[in-house]
Amino acid sequence: MTRPVDTPDEARVPRIVTGILGLIAVATVATGLTIHHQSGKLGTASPPFVMGWMPHVDALWLAAAILVAALVTFGAGRFLGAELDPRVVAGALFVAALALGLAVNAARAGTHAWWEPYDLQGGLARTNAINEYLPGLPTLDDGVRNYLDRFAEVVPSQSVNVAGHPPGPLVLAKALGATTAQGMAALVILLGACCAPLAHRLALQFSSGEREARLAGVLAACSPGLILIGVTSFDFAYAAFGALAALGLCARSRGGRILGGLAFAVASLMSWALLGVGAWAAIAVWRRDGWRAAFEVALIAGFGVAAVQGGLAAWAGYDPIGTLHATEQVYRDSLARLRPYAFWLFGSPVAWGLMAGPAIVAGAARGALRGWAPAVALVIIVAVAAIGGFTKAETERIWLFMVPLACVAAAPALARWRTAPLLGGLLAQALALSILMNTVW
Repeated sequence: MTRPVDTPDEARVPRIVTGILGLIAVATVATGLTIHHQSGKLGTASPPFVMGWMPHVDALWLAAAILVAALVTFGAGRFLGAELDPRVVAGALFVAALALGLAVNAARAGTHAWWEPYDLQGGLARTNAINEYLPGLPTLDDGVRNYLDRFAEVVPSQSVNVAGHPPGPLVLAKALGATTAQGMAALVILLGACCAPLAHRLALQFSSGEREARLAGVLAACSPGLILIGVTSFDFAYAAFGALAALGLCARSRGGRILGGLAFAVASLMSWALLGVGAWAAIAVWRRDGWRAAFEVALIAGFGVAAVQGGLAAWAGYDPIGTLHATEQVYRDSLARLRPYAFWLFGSPVAWGLMAGPAIVAGAARGALRGWAPAVALVIIVAVAAIGGFTKAETERIWLFMVPLACVAAAPALARWRTAPLLGGLLAQALALSILMNTVW
């Protein structure tokens, strides 16, 4: 499949649509901040964002972050066109994502910022840490099988993030020994940094050229959302699981799709939101290969989830339906019930898009207008999530799994842009937000 190319007349439409999206974003932010100032009734610190104003800087790490950002910004152009072994490409993207994530987050408060959101002993951080995963570890003391058997019943008693997800995250953390704040951070950061090489490989399933695929990986390494919300929240790991599942489900071979179905089934045990990856893959394959291939992808994805969930039910008594109902009740009893649907219908996608990176979203929108399969699929799942009201606010984190997909969707449209200004803008945004705002995660 070759990517569509605009004629001069057709190029006006993407510019107009991008401008409209920009105006909607500005209007939504202005409306949210105004209502918050007048009444404070939208449910976040800076609607449509969760983050709040709290400047802080570590001068030495800020200098290091600027250096790393400059190396990536000005080295990317050569990287995109160089003759490189695929393993070198994957390694370079992983290292770039890892270095940027660590340096930009440390620019705020030093190395402690890497594990601060999980640190139950740490001052202000404790406010968020009690909502994270470590407080749920004692429920695994009686073994994984017993944990799975009782999970649906114990959901109401768990911390917010444990209650809001399937049992996979804690099982994974326990199995890998990530039972401290530092261990949890290391697990999340190392898994999440895989988003960049996975975005590159996923783009190759659709892209007409290696350069565009590499650009997708570079965008994933430089996305402000993946850098800031990623490094310090478990959703960074979810994004990697989602990208891996998408990579398999979008394979052109049946064997690859079956492996993708297995990866998708594992992903479904990590986050309910990752079920959206199956929908994205089916739509993207439909646009690329037609209805028959899309039906096969949907069938494999559904069978994989049913087989794994059913297997756990048979082995350990795990109740996925009961767990989903319990999680839904926890969500309905949370702060989300105070967040008005009318505002968050726009606020949720705007917050996600601005944190993912305005240029990335603009590129994805242009790709969708050109009929580019990954972009069309992205627009559909974002629209369904927003209209359905599945999540009201906090989409900077909850929708983080969509960012690697957005990078794949945006790469063809952004391939003609000058690389240094594109990446420099994304990384400048990430650095500014890191030192000026408390992003919570």
